[in-house]
Amino acid sequence: MTEAEHESRAKLLDAAVSVIRAKGYSAARVDDICAAAGLTKGSFFHHFASKEELALAAAERWGAKTGDLFAAAAYHQLPDPLDRVLAYVDFRKALIRGAARDFTCFAGTTVQEVHETHPVIRDACEETISGHAATLEADIAAAMRQYGAAEEFTAQSLALHTQAVIQGAYVLAKATQDPAIARASLDHLRRYLELLFRSPQPKENTP
Repeated sequence: MTEAEHESRAKLLDAAVSVIRAKGYSAARVDDICAAAGLTKGSFFHHFASKEELALAAAERWGAKTGDLFAAAAYHQLPDPLDRVLAYVDFRKALIRGAARDFTCFAGTTVQEVHETHPVIRDACEETISGHAATLEADIAAAMRQYGAAEEFTAQSLALHTQAVIQGAYVLAKATQDPAIARASLDHLRRYLELLFRSPQPKENTP
């Protein structure tokens, strides 16, 4: 693939993410995506056989780009694992600004619509969401050890719960057209995590 072909493909993928976040998968026409990318339909079909194939590639690109964003975030540098988890929530909250189409999750938006009609896209979106949740597991597990958290949950289940809260917060923001409600939901998540870990005494202080 030439450099120009790489560039046009990337433009189509970024346009697909933007249009689908704003309109939903079904309402996002190939014409809309091409217009947003500034490319022709011929260019679209040069790279993708169908809108479904584009959506699969867009989910992969979304996961890679957001993965890079979170991997570079400063919260990873904090020495305390619980502080890293709490700062992750703060980082997610800081991203909630502007219109819903600008801060909501492509994978979460898409899977709500296609979970029964397009199982291949559903699975790709699930992989993106679960894969992101998995990046929290090591810090959560370390916080569980350090703070002596009750063994009634696993690091994996709590990591997935953070995503359930975040995705639900996005739904509320869309329903009310008010991002402040989503930010308030993340404040509740942060308080829950603090209570979950800091209510017990740390293991090293336990006689």
